[in-house]
Amino acid sequence: MKLAIVHDWIIDIGGAERVLIALHRLWPTAPIYTLVAKPDTVRTWLPDATIVTSGLQRFPRAWTYHSLLAPLMPAAVESFDLSAFDTVISSSVLFSKGVVVRPGTRHISYCYSPSRMLWDRSAAYERRGVFSRLYRHGLRLWDAAAAQRPDELVAVSATSASRIAKYYRRSAVIVPPPTRTVQRFDENRTGIDGGFFLIVARLVPHKELDLVIGAFAKLRYRLVIVGDGPLRSRLARRASENITLMGAVSDERLDELYSACQAVVVPNEEDWGLTAIEAMAHGKPVLALRRGGATETILEGVTGEFFDDPIPEALADGIKRIKGSMRSYDPEYIRAHASQWNTERFEQRMRTLFPS
Repeated sequence: MKLAIVHDWIIDIGGAERVLIALHRLWPTAPIYTLVAKPDTVRTWLPDATIVTSGLQRFPRAWTYHSLLAPLMPAAVESFDLSAFDTVISSSVLFSKGVVVRPGTRHISYCYSPSRMLWDRSAAYERRGVFSRLYRHGLRLWDAAAAQRPDELVAVSATSASRIAKYYRRSAVIVPPPTRTVQRFDENRTGIDGGFFLIVARLVPHKELDLVIGAFAKLRYRLVIVGDGPLRSRLARRASENITLMGAVSDERLDELYSACQAVVVPNEEDWGLTAIEAMAHGKPVLALRRGGATETILEGVTGEFFDDPIPEALADGIKRIKGSMRSYDPEYIRAHASQWNTERFEQRMRTLFPS
């Protein structure tokens, strides 16, 4: 099998890039085609991979301003020459599923979800002035057409599969993403004072962090937020003294924080939600909005709790409930529950799609 992997871009390490790394481990000799790649990220996370970038890489520091290049990305992804391969796996946040392959090539797209910017959240993006209405309409037409090109679509969750069915009118096989192998620490020996809640998220509008900061400011419970993004300065200005914004941290430091925290909060709707799985892999309960992927992974009252509406009062009530139930959670059971989404299970499921 002559196989190639296509991924939108390699800039920061998020959930999609964790999947890409797992795909590379499964097929280490397969070249990875990507629109734009940040050299430091490639050296750190994919040092032995063959990376083929598009013509967009020629723009100075294209990885820094890649969002400005979005109007050029459909043409760029279609320009990849994949004629030498009989199998292509696209790891697609938005563009990679649109690659053009020869008739005899099998194309399977690991499609995280139809882009919310184009579909169910398009009005919110329009209000924030993210691209023009005309541009989004044109990209939506391209996206719908591109979604018909793969031979098969793979969804990260039942939530994602339902959105693929709604917007692309296609069925999808469900293969949840892998959870990275976590380092377990004795929470009493991490050098971190426990008793805090933890959030791990990119600091972007749809993560509902304003909601969280408002709720914790009133409750006065300690909160640690891990992650970086365009809202960091604004959130830092709003944060009360019981809230700490740590920025991006290493995986080891993140594992220390997971080990030391009381519980992890997922305040927004996710198609899957790797943070919740990582938290449970450390034996920690999760408080999540009762929508999306969290409803597929969290067992209410056993591995965590839900709140029903993205408003401060509902979140605050959920925080009080999970704090009051801490002694009822069994960390070993929570870890065992999370193990069904480990890397080995992901590899087994992906191999079933590519029989030797």
